[in-house]
Amino acid sequence: MRIAVAGATGNIGARTVAVLEGRGHEVVRISRSLGVDLLTGAGLDDALAGVEAVVDATNAPAGDRDGTVTYLGTATANLLAAEARAGVRHHVLLSIVGIDGVEGNAHYAGKREQERLIAEGPVPWTIVPATQFHDFAEMVASWTEQDGVASIAPLLVQPIAPDDVADVLAELAAGEPHGRYADVAGPEPQDLVDMARRTHQARGRTVKLVPTWSGVFGTQMAGDVLLPGENARLAPTTFDEWLAKEAG
Repeated sequence: MRIAVAGATGNIGARTVAVLEGRGHEVVRISRSLGVDLLTGAGLDDALAGVEAVVDATNAPAGDRDGTVTYLGTATANLLAAEARAGVRHHVLLSIVGIDGVEGNAHYAGKREQERLIAEGPVPWTIVPATQFHDFAEMVASWTEQDGVASIAPLLVQPIAPDDVADVLAELAAGEPHGRYADVAGPEPQDLVDMARRTHQARGRTVKLVPTWSGVFGTQMAGDVLLPGENARLAPTTFDEWLAKEAG
């Protein structure tokens, strides 16, 4: 099966490409660095020739709400229009669990715009809401780390291994459209501050973590907002298993 992956050089996109190719699919990589620009549409028609399904694992650069919504909205609209011209039969979007309950986050606003365009668009679709990845805590801490001190929100999350996300996306892309798919999450809840501490420890780093709601993530993300809903699909890899592999 000929499947395209948008965001093919990113964290999840590259893993999804590898899984699809390992399962015998012909994969078309869509990325600006590879000559296909979702914001202008350049190269899209050629890239999607003969493609049956598209996995959208694109991301937006850090920015304000309006900029993020415009960026992801434009890229998604161009991708959907090119898919319709090419006769693509299935669009699979990687989204995020809990975005409807968080109004102030710029990235979440962009993801909501993607979901809206896809649900109203011309191509049959599957939206896959996933929880935060196992490497999320370390990344969040890195945003503010200075002189060995980092602030981080005490989020309650149920993180998932990036490889498990790629497995799910590859599986769904090869099948029929589902509409909105079940939430996809790791097997157990975790505290983000503790995740960051343990990740730094596993990497042999000492970072003082200061829990706070005054940063990027506010109190509207407290409690169970980011946890998967009922009937979620739980991936197998625990945070401890992922961490042991990363540290090894």
